[in-house]
Amino acid sequence: MPHTNSETGYDPLAQSTANPDEVARFTRMADEWWDPKGKFRPLHQINPLRTQFIVENACAHFGLDGSADKPLKGLEVIDVGSGGGLLSEQMAALGANVTGIDAGGKNIEIAKIHSQQSGLDINYLNVLPEDMAAEGKRFDIVLNMEIIEHVSDPEMFMAASSALLKDNGVMVLSTLNRTVKSLLLAKIGAEYILRWLPVGTHTWGKFLKPSELARLIRPHGLEFTEIAGVIYNPLRDDWSISKNDLDVNYMAFAKRK
Repeated sequence: MPHTNSETGYDPLAQSTANPDEVARFTRMADEWWDPKGKFRPLHQINPLRTQFIVENACAHFGLDGSADKPLKGLEVIDVGSGGGLLSEQMAALGANVTGIDAGGKNIEIAKIHSQQSGLDINYLNVLPEDMAAEGKRFDIVLNMEIIEHVSDPEMFMAASSALLKDNGVMVLSTLNRTVKSLLLAKIGAEYILRWLPVGTHTWGKFLKPSELARLIRPHGLEFTEIAGVIYNPLRDDWSISKNDLDVNYMAFAKRK
């Protein structure tokens, strides 16, 4: 009979959180991960903002010097759905011991090659968070960035991700809000008008409101301590962090209650 961890709700023998259609879609785009003008251009543009949000909140939580050359030195970080390694490399460059995991084998191979070229030591694995949790792996920081809207079972995914946290560990999440504005900008605008992303990259119905994301982490003893929007200015063609506008993209920092 499957064993469920009573604290995390994670069942190591449950079905996979990977969505085969989503894995296949991102595998087809894998060769473009490191092209800043290609299909992952928006991720390249927001990567500095994601890094800033993670570093500021993690340093405050762990009592580290955010102005140091390697502010995340010594921290164990797992980047769930690491893709080609854009964020994993940023974390490693800032001193973290990074493990990047992804359901797409081609993504992992590209990430490995690029990290070697960059001189960064990153442990990339073609596994799922439930695989790591079943092995008893634990981390200081779990990154779930632009991933939960692509999984097959958000509840199971969050249970597995939460099980990866050390007692004093934190989780950083980012996703898309399910609003009319996000439908117009992140779905119709980004895929059909601006052609930033291939049509079908996102399913608007899978976007999560902040309240819904909060409900997903609450059963695992986590709560948001910081939440911020990521907004796009079409006139300047740039992105910035907003404390007030969560209507499209947003990031959240969560820790144990």
